[in-house]
Amino acid sequence: MNDKRWLAVVVLALLAGAGVSFWLTRRLSMRPEHVKAEFAKLYHKLGESTYNDTSWLGTEIQKCPMDLLIFQEILYETKPDVLVEAGTYKGGSAYFFASIFDLMKKGRVITIDIEKYPNLPKHDRITYLLGSSTSDAILQQVRSAIQPGERVIVVLDSDHHRDHVYKELQLYSPLVSPGCYLVVEDTHFNGHPILTGFGPGPFEAVQDFLKDHADFAPDSRRERFLMTFNPGGYLKRLR
Repeated sequence: MNDKRWLAVVVLALLAGAGVSFWLTRRLSMRPEHVKAEFAKLYHKLGESTYNDTSWLGTEIQKCPMDLLIFQEILYETKPDVLVEAGTYKGGSAYFFASIFDLMKKGRVITIDIEKYPNLPKHDRITYLLGSSTSDAILQQVRSAIQPGERVIVVLDSDHHRDHVYKELQLYSPLVSPGCYLVVEDTHFNGHPILTGFGPGPFEAVQDFLKDHADFAPDSRRERFLMTFNPGGYLKRLR
């Protein structure tokens, strides 16, 4: 094959490649849900440099930065007196919530875990409870710490298996004030879209819960930044 023919073959190959690239780009742009899912999978795959390498004022916090901004909006808009958190881990999220409350000059955090990690952040607005979120003793402590008429938000981020999350939903949903939120975290588990082999988890628990609780509804506006660990998990109490 002479040089001109080789050149023609190369040009045709380049044009074909450009055409395929354009077609793929156009196809993906027409499928935003696919793009969101693939980015979420990549973010999770690169966990050691993403969610496992995120901190708030020096304390590890395993949350998506976009969700943190959404939490800030929720706290400012609803102005709760109490935020109850199931799942303290290393205290990063409790510290974040307390910091926002500092700026608002009101609010406190009650956070629960079965394990006490060392060097939890100290803050006047944080109360740490050690025990299972579904135990009678812990639930009684939480209820006793909430004064009549106080506005309450609940965030569930402990054991992520469906049965446990569903039980938490049943126990803690009555504490949530009308207009406030019951946030179920990590509903992206079990193929929504990550960790396809996890089994029924938070997402499935939310679906079961909503069947019998018309006073709560998912607030899709809280997912407008596209990337979230909590798809369908921002539940607003309507009444």
